[in-house]
Amino acid sequence: MFSHLIKGTMKKLTTALAAVALLASASACAAPAKLSTEATCDRIKIVASDSSANMGKAGMTILANRIRPIVGGASDEMKPSVQAFLDFADESAKETPDEAKMAVLEADYQKAATTFGELCR
Repeated sequence: MFSHLIKGTMKKLTTALAAVALLASASACAAPAKLSTEATCDRIKIVASDSSANMGKAGMTILANRIRPIVGGASDEMKPSVQAFLDFADESAKETPDEAKMAVLEADYQKAATTFGELCR
């Protein structure tokens, strides 16, 4: 007697859950929200304060992987600096970093560090 009611309700519940799952997965793929300069600075400070960032190539890999998600949402003022930090960490983490590229990246890194110091007090 109630079996057709239960089947209908289960179908609706399944459909609703599938819709929620699709929305959740779509929002996970959406572009990250734009952070303020202060929020970008806070996130970089947290990442940079981790002691594993000072552990050679493995530390640089960890550092790069922690910076990577920040780049997309970094404030317009901080985005070039965050990208410079990431590029430097990525190249430093390589088994044999390109020396010419590292020279350019080190200069970019220093410029980014100066900007970071000015904006992230």
